[in-house]
Amino acid sequence: MTTGLLFVCLGNICRSPLAEGVFLHQAKARGVLDRFDVDSCGIGHWHVGAPPDGRAVATAKRNGVHLPSIGRQVDPTTDFERFDLLLAMDASNRHALLRLGAPEDRVKLMRSYDPTLAAAEEHELEVPDPYYGGPDGFDRVFAMLERACGGLLDGLAG
Repeated sequence: MTTGLLFVCLGNICRSPLAEGVFLHQAKARGVLDRFDVDSCGIGHWHVGAPPDGRAVATAKRNGVHLPSIGRQVDPTTDFERFDLLLAMDASNRHALLRLGAPEDRVKLMRSYDPTLAAAEEHELEVPDPYYGGPDGFDRVFAMLERACGGLLDGLAG
């Protein structure tokens, strides 16, 4: 049996594809990739069918990570049934998932799995959107996602 993980951000071209790619990379490195059904999506429809942002791709590539994602919008009719965890990048994405009818106990903020943030408040658990910033924002987001994905994997796969 696999565990379904859906990484969710606003448009599915920056944060959630990075989270998906980092998680897949780490799970493969640990030899547990076959235990997971992993995907990413956006709350909005703007980038459906598009590849990840070039800056996200470049950041991932510099770190040896491939981003397989193609932009898609969350589908409440299938995603809330298919995935065990809906991992929102920020509080706005989390609230949007809940408004769409996602089961509250399966919607988590991505950085809540970062072991260095165990005592953090909700606003400290957000992955900032690097879209309107420079390349260094993507590097910071990548580092955040590496820690959070590592913690998530520790909790799910030991």
